[in-house]
Amino acid sequence: MANFQINILGCGSATPSMKHLPSSQIIDFRNNLFMIDCGECAQLTMRRMKLKFSRLNHIFISHLHGDHCFGLLGLISTLALHEKQSALTIHIHAEGAKLFKQMVDFFCRDLPFELNFNIIEQGKTQLLFENNSLTVTAFPLYHRVPCSGFIFQEKPKMRHIRGEMVKFYNIPVRCIHDIKNGADYVTPEGQVIENSRLTTDADPVMSYAYCSDTLFDHRVAQAVAGVNTIYHEATYVDDDHALAIARGHSTAREAAIIAREAQAQRLIIGHYSKRYTDEDTLLKQALEEFPNVILANEQLRVDLL
Repeated sequence: MANFQINILGCGSATPSMKHLPSSQIIDFRNNLFMIDCGECAQLTMRRMKLKFSRLNHIFISHLHGDHCFGLLGLISTLALHEKQSALTIHIHAEGAKLFKQMVDFFCRDLPFELNFNIIEQGKTQLLFENNSLTVTAFPLYHRVPCSGFIFQEKPKMRHIRGEMVKFYNIPVRCIHDIKNGADYVTPEGQVIENSRLTTDADPVMSYAYCSDTLFDHRVAQAVAGVNTIYHEATYVDDDHALAIARGHSTAREAAIIAREAQAQRLIIGHYSKRYTDEDTLLKQALEEFPNVILANEQLRVDLL
C-alpha cells in the first residue's frame, strides 16, 4: 500500500501525441486516490498502472482548458459502467461545474453513485478537502483563464511509543493515545514522567504542490513555500521564453527558480511542448537553478519520503 505516492498519467501540453498525453496525475494517499486534472486518455493510463477506479473519490480540476479536463466526462461514464458505489466529488471552478453538470445529465443519466461538485473560488486560497490525516488546499495561479494549484499536506503524526518505558512505568492502555499526542504521564503516586522519556519523534510530514499552467510569478513560490515536493509546469526552454509569456506558461528554468525560492526538496517538471523531441534541454536548464529535478513521464511513480 502506498503511503503518499504521485502517479503521472499524462505530462504533455495541448493535445495527445505519440510521446506524451495531456495533464493528469493520481495521488495515492494511504490507499485512497485523488486525481488532479483529467486530460484525454487519463483513464487508460490508470488501467496500465493498475490504479483501481473504485478507490477514486475526488478529482481536482485546475482550469478549463481542454488538455486538463477533456477526459473527465469519459472517466465519469466509465465509473458508471463499473457500477461505482461511493460518492465522487469534483473540485472545479463554477463555470466548469455548470458545464459538466449539463454534459453528465445528457450523457450519463442515472449514475449509480452520488456526484458532487465543490466550487473552487477564483483567485483565492481555499481548503477543499480535509480528513484525519490530509488536507488539500487550492491557491491561485496566473494563466490566461482562472487557474488554481493544489497543495496536499499531511497532518502532524503521532509520536512513537517506547515500549520498554511503557512496561517500566506500567502505563495503562487508556493513556497511550494521549502520550502519542505529546502528553506527559502522571503515575498513581503523582510523579510526572516527561513525554520525551516515553516517546521518540514522530515521522516527518510530507507535502506536495501541483502548479499547473502558470506564468512565472513569485507569488507561486510564496504560496508553496516549505512544501517538500513541487510539480511545476515547464512548457518551454529559454529560447522560447517569449512564447511562454504570450501563452501564459513557464520555462523549465523558471519552474526551478520557483522551487528554489520555495525551499522545496524536490521538483518535478512536466507539461512539455510538443515542439521538443526530447526533454534533455528542459532538464539541463532546470538543473542550473535547482539541484533535484525529476522529468515527469507517463506511468512514473514518485514516493514522497
